[in-house]
Amino acid sequence: MTSTVPALSPRMAEGSALQGVLLDMDGTLVDTEGFWWDAEVEVFASLGHALDEAWRDVVVGGPMTRSAGFLIEATGADITVAELTVLLNNGFEDRISRSLPLMPGAAGLLAELAAHGVPMALVSASHRRIIDRVLDSIGAHHFELTVAGDEVARTKPHPDPYLLAARGLGVDPGRCAVIEDTATGVASAEAAGCRVVAVPSVAPIPAVAGRTVVPSLEHVNLPFLQGLMTL
Repeated sequence: MTSTVPALSPRMAEGSALQGVLLDMDGTLVDTEGFWWDAEVEVFASLGHALDEAWRDVVVGGPMTRSAGFLIEATGADITVAELTVLLNNGFEDRISRSLPLMPGAAGLLAELAAHGVPMALVSASHRRIIDRVLDSIGAHHFELTVAGDEVARTKPHPDPYLLAARGLGVDPGRCAVIEDTATGVASAEAAGCRVVAVPSVAPIPAVAGRTVVPSLEHVNLPFLQGLMTL
């Protein structure tokens, strides 16, 4: 599956002003944020460096280049961003080949939205090679398109990924609900003008005007998302 944007006419979910649902992947649909940190710890240990646990909140949810660059600068490791990116992707892929748990409520929410014909897109800062592997577990059939972090000029926290996804679905970003688990992803979705549901995975995310925070996807269903459009 690629992020090719088809020319579609604007659509609306039946009986609702909700036109589409755009979902993050790591930490939102699949319980993988810890996998990324474990891979980072392992790679830097092989380079002779220990990572400070406090850095976890800095790198969570960010694009690979930003996270890798921060960790290189923080540790002084003798490695380039490009080299580190390969090692981290390899370490992550190894972990998801062993286990890939869905987040509580993820399977039910995807099934409900699909049953009601709500257009969905997966929007991730992860690279295409990672997304395609994870989709085997999530179910690629749920999504009309997917957007990967290495396929946009500016990934999260910039609005570009969510604007691209909305355009690909042929919908208004302001009539889309976005589900995210990190401050970086929330910033991206809000900058795109979407209605945001935050489901914090690692670091807390405050509830502010126009943003709803819930403890898990078990609190999210179609009526809940439709209700966001009236706020």
